[in-house]
Amino acid sequence: MNIETYHTYNEIKSQTQAWAQALDVTNASSLPNAGGYDMVVFTGCGSTYYLSLAAAALYQELTGCAARAVPGGELLLNSKSVLTHEKTLLVAISRSGTTTETVKAVEKFRAEKRGDVVVISNYDEILSRNADINIIIPKGQEESVAQTRSFASMYVAVTALCARMAGRDDLVDAMGKLPEAGNWVIGKYELFAKSLGENMGFDRFYFLGSSTRYGLACEVNLKMKEMTLTHSEPFHFLEFRHGPMSMVNQNAVVVGMLSDANRVHEAKVLTEMSALGGTVVALAESDADIPFESGIPDSVRGVLYLPVLQLMAFYRSVAKGLNPDRPNHLTAVVKLEF
Repeated sequence: MNIETYHTYNEIKSQTQAWAQALDVTNASSLPNAGGYDMVVFTGCGSTYYLSLAAAALYQELTGCAARAVPGGELLLNSKSVLTHEKTLLVAISRSGTTTETVKAVEKFRAEKRGDVVVISNYDEILSRNADINIIIPKGQEESVAQTRSFASMYVAVTALCARMAGRDDLVDAMGKLPEAGNWVIGKYELFAKSLGENMGFDRFYFLGSSTRYGLACEVNLKMKEMTLTHSEPFHFLEFRHGPMSMVNQNAVVVGMLSDANRVHEAKVLTEMSALGGTVVALAESDADIPFESGIPDSVRGVLYLPVLQLMAFYRSVAKGLNPDRPNHLTAVVKLEF
């Protein structure tokens, strides 16, 4: 089958248009100041929980204010272990705007008058009608089950939200270069992604990322699992030495999302994994297997890690004779009876 007949392929390739809309919508929104809250909780399910992990780390890094990420189901069923009496802002993230756990968690949060709610979604649905502030990105909508374009668009939005709430207009301005940089990275490294993904000599993938990148590592790991049914796991860089490295051999791919601040320590982990026989792939702003060369500050260019790794999973799925648009046992939206 021609790869262009797959929704997933077209959604990955066109995602920078959704990035641009995410920036426009977020920058046009009236957002609160970080100083108005004692705590910010980011919540979602599946991919958007992983997005929340990345968002909470970024928010705390930029604002110096406390933030945490919690799955929608945990916020709903175990809210006492999550929420305190502090003034809280809840940022609820959902591609569809109809995911049951997230919707019910937001309804409960509002009924208990816990604080304000920001919703980030690709659809104007029931979730957005429970929000004080809505950031809706229609260009991130998808036909396929596995999130690619939608995730990236919402991640750009939440990155801009964090920068704006921190009062960092310089970072918001720099993010305007993301769509152009993303197009360049996709065009330059698609064939590299294809060669890795189609190599059936690999039977396990490990994605390493720390701080704001850990949530992104979790997400690209999920894409590899969903689309290709391949053993895949995410880890913080230094944690990988504490047991998981025992799985590294000539059949393993170890992907590292390098930061600027901790590159020396992170690169050392990759060097050690290469010595154990693993195939190592480094992504970074410069001097890497996939360099971005974007000129965008480290804290707000995280979305650039995603497209090539999404393409790697897509090409592996096709090479294994699977349908990347419709992964096994999955639906685009999880709806439950409560």
